[in-house]
Amino acid sequence: MLHHFSMTAENPSRVARVLAEVLHGTVAPFPPHPGSFMAIALDDHGTMIEVYPAETELMPGFGAEAVTFSSNAFASPFTATHVALSVPASQEEIERIAAREGWRIVRCDRDGFFDVLEFWVENKLLIELLPPKMATKYVEFMQPENLAKLFTAPSEPVAELAIA
Repeated sequence: MLHHFSMTAENPSRVARVLAEVLHGTVAPFPPHPGSFMAIALDDHGTMIEVYPAETELMPGFGAEAVTFSSNAFASPFTATHVALSVPASQEEIERIAAREGWRIVRCDRDGFFDVLEFWVENKLLIELLPPKMATKYVEFMQPENLAKLFTAPSEPVAELAIA
């Protein structure tokens, strides 16, 4: 179970407000790192998204110290990290929010197994949103017995590399 994750944004307050809206939750400042905010789902799982200023990097502490916050003025606005979230908002509601914010939104078929809404926060960070109907299909696909069928299905042979 994913309980929380962190991300960066050019406008952490705005992004946290938008994410709280999609989660049907609330937003609050994140005291450990000034200028940061939390989108809190107020659900039974403790779901939360921490949104830090764009230049923030998390670094390991020294010895027994906890994580430290660092600032990198040259941080890339893109990352390979993304997350898929089940949300209570409908596809239509999410599309309206994305349009209002000027953020890319597109419904994508993931190889016929399930669909997601690619929700591009500030057009930089991918969050795959799963409204209730999409979430049901995703959870069904991810059940161990269904994954076992997928992994044991015959597949096309992988071409061998010719080493000269």
